[in-house]
Amino acid sequence: MPKAKKKIIASTENYSSLIGNISFLLEAARRTSVRAVNTILTATYWEIGRRIVEFEQKGVDRAQYGDKLLKKLSNDLIKKFGRGFSERNLELMRLFYISHSISQTVSAKSPIVENISQTPSAQSIELSNSFPLPWSHYVRLLSVKNKDARKFYESEALRNGWSVRQLDRQISSQFYERTLLSKNKAAMLKKGNKSRPEDILNAEEEIKDPIILEFLGLKDEYSESELEETLIKHLENFLLELGGDFAFIGRQKRLRIGSEWYRIDLLFFHRKLKCLVVIDLKVGKFTHSDAGQMHLYLNYAKENWTNKDENPPVGLILCAEKDSAVAKYALEGLPNKVLASEYKLNLPKEKLLVKEIVKTRKVLESRNINGKK
Repeated sequence: MPKAKKKIIASTENYSSLIGNISFLLEAARRTSVRAVNTILTATYWEIGRRIVEFEQKGVDRAQYGDKLLKKLSNDLIKKFGRGFSERNLELMRLFYISHSISQTVSAKSPIVENISQTPSAQSIELSNSFPLPWSHYVRLLSVKNKDARKFYESEALRNGWSVRQLDRQISSQFYERTLLSKNKAAMLKKGNKSRPEDILNAEEEIKDPIILEFLGLKDEYSESELEETLIKHLENFLLELGGDFAFIGRQKRLRIGSEWYRIDLLFFHRKLKCLVVIDLKVGKFTHSDAGQMHLYLNYAKENWTNKDENPPVGLILCAEKDSAVAKYALEGLPNKVLASEYKLNLPKEKLLVKEIVKTRKVLESRNINGKK
């Protein structure tokens, strides 16, 4: 082979190696940046949760604020800092603080709250020791009501470096319960911790996470919280326009079960069926925990909000996943099949609701994209 040709081949190989090394460096730097931001973000949200809880416990202006505290706080923070501070997100911060007590408050070591004589790397390490997982992981973990299961998933996610997709999959498939019942727990853990191709997030997906962008005040795609709120408002109008059977009662209605606070997205009364209709909407995919949470809502509504002459409440779970929406009624708690059949006959068809969700989501996202051009 001529020397000139050998030089060209060698040069091409060297250049490919250079590109590969730089690409690896940039990917690693981006991931490190995301981890650093997530550390500060999670610590800040924990601190916000602490301040909300302490404000409530001190009883400051309870007569003025009462249960409307989060709504007022949400409105004021959104005006000042933009997206990311919906009532639901603030409630998550509050619950995060309650569920993750630490011996020393993050504010004492956080460069956000107090200037201290430490290097940024030392500050990040200390914060990471308190909250080593990203905020999105903690949000998913908050949906797990069993404390032992929650600790298990948190520990396994940290030990095995689960992405939030893998964590979601493991929770949805009841990995904790299956491991608990398994005779060979070590083999079960080894098998369950293997990631799938769909679990992996690339550096671009990590850095464009709407949660990160909202926290930094950057605009990109329609955020999940904003999309969810808009879908809820549209759904409310859609149901009212179907006819005179639906009577609107409330949006983001708050209820307390034990020591935990929850919020129902929409609450209607169906005049013909003489029952409450509890609606819960999720931007993501349908999971077993969504069904469990709905049954929790229905039991509460039956016991506390249903009058003696009314029929049992019915639940409607709507999951507005980007490519595959789901609408599912919760009718299992009805006393007999006759009543269940009557409910199905008079309530909007699930396919109609799915079609409306998909159409509305496409319109909203298209409107958002065109608005940025």
